[in-house]
Amino acid sequence: MTMTEIEGIDLLAETWGRGIPHDQFDRLRREAPVCWHPEPGDTGFWAVTKHADVRRISHDWETFSSELGATFIPSQDEESMAQLSLSILNMDPPRHNRVRRLVSGAFTPRMIARLVEDIEQRAERVIDAVIDRGEAEFVSEIAGQVPVQMICEMIGLEKEEWPRMFEASNLLIGSRDDPEYAHVNPELASMEVYALCDAVAEDRRQNPRDDLMTALVEAELDGERLDNMELNLFFISLVVAGNETTRNLINLSLLALLDHPDQAQRLRDDPSLWDTGVEEMLRYGSSIHNFRRTARHDTEIRGVPVKAGDKVVMYYASANRDEDVFDDPHRFDVGRTPNDHVTFGGGGVHYCLGASLARAEIKATMRQIVDRLPDIHLTAPPDRLRSDFVNGIKRMPVAW
Repeated sequence: MTMTEIEGIDLLAETWGRGIPHDQFDRLRREAPVCWHPEPGDTGFWAVTKHADVRRISHDWETFSSELGATFIPSQDEESMAQLSLSILNMDPPRHNRVRRLVSGAFTPRMIARLVEDIEQRAERVIDAVIDRGEAEFVSEIAGQVPVQMICEMIGLEKEEWPRMFEASNLLIGSRDDPEYAHVNPELASMEVYALCDAVAEDRRQNPRDDLMTALVEAELDGERLDNMELNLFFISLVVAGNETTRNLINLSLLALLDHPDQAQRLRDDPSLWDTGVEEMLRYGSSIHNFRRTARHDTEIRGVPVKAGDKVVMYYASANRDEDVFDDPHRFDVGRTPNDHVTFGGGGVHYCLGASLARAEIKATMRQIVDRLPDIHLTAPPDRLRSDFVNGIKRMPVAW
């Protein structure tokens, strides 16, 4: 054990399958905020757990690269890296800036404002569909509905394709560490989504519409357009980032409110708290555990030497409970302000493009639940995804 390792710390997938290891994060922030974490059969990584360090690394892409080793913890082979390097998640500037400028027009606050009324009507219809039954499987029947509908609508997918897109995104995000997904080949799921993307993209080239896919195939910067593979990988990012993460934030928001019924009552009594309430749901839930960067050159974090090529992993769930930033950080408080959470990334070039859309979807769905299903409760424990990347819930039966 080196000086920077701590006995009893395990941030690999099995731990996350049981729950968020907040006790370990509390200890790491206190004793070793930059801690060396071994990995079986791999090189190991630096676990970074303080808010200030997550922000610093997020803003310093010249030192901490998304491109060198991609953004997942495990080391990738050459073939995987070639594919991953085409995704906006795994690009550094200037490549990242080019793709981001091409696609960012679809995600401006003005564009999201146009969608908000539609989002609210969809959330209302989702609860309409289940309310008389008195029970539901929350993940698929409630939390997953508005995000997948909005992404499919924005892309311009035909309605009969929507259920399959929901299933395909589950297979894409299904963790290699979760026994339920052990038989799944994510490459096959990717190929299915690529084929769908190619067909929609080709149709929009011939028959433009007022939708996101038309905007993407027509987007041009300095005479350049997205090629088919770039389109496919952005499509995958949209399906996963725009669907899975928001769905899990809604799942986690429900759990937070069930654990803190007084906070749900505050939202009913004072609807002006919804904006700060959504920010607190985002902070408290953190649907992505971490992203990795790779050091481009020798550097240091908090005085700890980091060598060129080392993996550096930022833990958002820990940064969001940092005592130096949040007063009483383990308290769930829908009126919390300020609330400088890092759920959408710690700023910098990779700040989440869909942050405004996610906020609108969480607010609309959770408002319907809080106002119309005041006695909602679990009928069995949530079934968590075993993953060291996604803070996911696979199934969560509820009744009211």
